[in-house]
Amino acid sequence: MQSLAKALIEAKKQVGLCRVCFQLSAEPVCNICRNSERDKETICVVVDPRDVIALEKTREYKGLYHVLGGVISPMDGIGPEQLNVQALLQRVAGDKTKEVIMAISHSIEGETTTLYIGQLLKPFTKVTRIAFGLPMGGDLEYADEVTLTRALEGRREID
Repeated sequence: MQSLAKALIEAKKQVGLCRVCFQLSAEPVCNICRNSERDKETICVVVDPRDVIALEKTREYKGLYHVLGGVISPMDGIGPEQLNVQALLQRVAGDKTKEVIMAISHSIEGETTTLYIGQLLKPFTKVTRIAFGLPMGGDLEYADEVTLTRALEGRREID
């Protein structure tokens, strides 16, 4: 038990958030953001680091990520200022981003977050969302690779 507790404490000390995308990382900038072979013109916006892992399992998406750290939920007191929205806006405005893919679950809070961020980003770049291959209210981390691949392939522009 003590070995497990020590390992958990050590992991907590060593793992932080990537300063670019907010994915879990032992380095200041994660492996995905540092990878020169990734498509730097596409950013996939997700809610949680587990969503990055789920999408990476498909081996279909070759761009970058941005982890919001939650969804807008007024009932829970979570607004855009509690999420990594400003950092996303700065990334998109400062980089040569051609497309932002909103890969957020189709819950009421997810829809609100997607529409809010989509409106903020529209002046800067093309904004799409993953297709409805995921069930309403379902989370990305529980979806299988085929469903996620189809959802990415069927994404559409946000009106």
